[in-house]
Amino acid sequence: MKNSFLIAILTTLFTFSSFAQSGELKISPKDSISTSPVMIDPLSPAKAAFYSAVLPGLGQLHNKQYWKIPVIYASMGAGIYFYSWQNKQYNRYRDAYKRRLAGFTDDEFYAGGITDATLIDGQRYHKKNKDLAILVTALVYILNIVEANVSAHLAQFNVNENLTFNPSFYQDEFTYKPKLGVTLNYQF
Repeated sequence: MKNSFLIAILTTLFTFSSFAQSGELKISPKDSISTSPVMIDPLSPAKAAFYSAVLPGLGQLHNKQYWKIPVIYASMGAGIYFYSWQNKQYNRYRDAYKRRLAGFTDDEFYAGGITDATLIDGQRYHKKNKDLAILVTALVYILNIVEANVSAHLAQFNVNENLTFNPSFYQDEFTYKPKLGVTLNYQF
């Protein structure tokens, strides 16, 4: 019973595959003359980089890559937010330490048993993170400029059918084993 069911399914599948092969292959010749001229603006990458330097995201707007603008502003906003938060924490520890040096014992950390050495360590920690947040924000700004320039360069990159690099699969004539090859075509 089990074998007859399997044979029925295989016969049905082979029947469908034989119907799929009953078509005529039509090949249309390709026109060798390009009808649309390629317009290249050599100053476009410089414009995109300048626009991004003036206002982050403006170079991406120039390149018509609108989805990158919120990513740029979100990453720069996160860097500015972390800088602001670390600066507030640094000022809290610094003000408490200055009050202790002046002889006051009424700061917010005194009741928790935090020593002067711990306040100094807290200042160093938050100053280091504040500097790191500035560095990350500056790197995002520079990356924004570089990305706009590179995207404008790549938008002018010649991608047409005159230069193709394709993998090719063929069967060996003697062993009938499939072989993998690479073809590089260049047309003048």
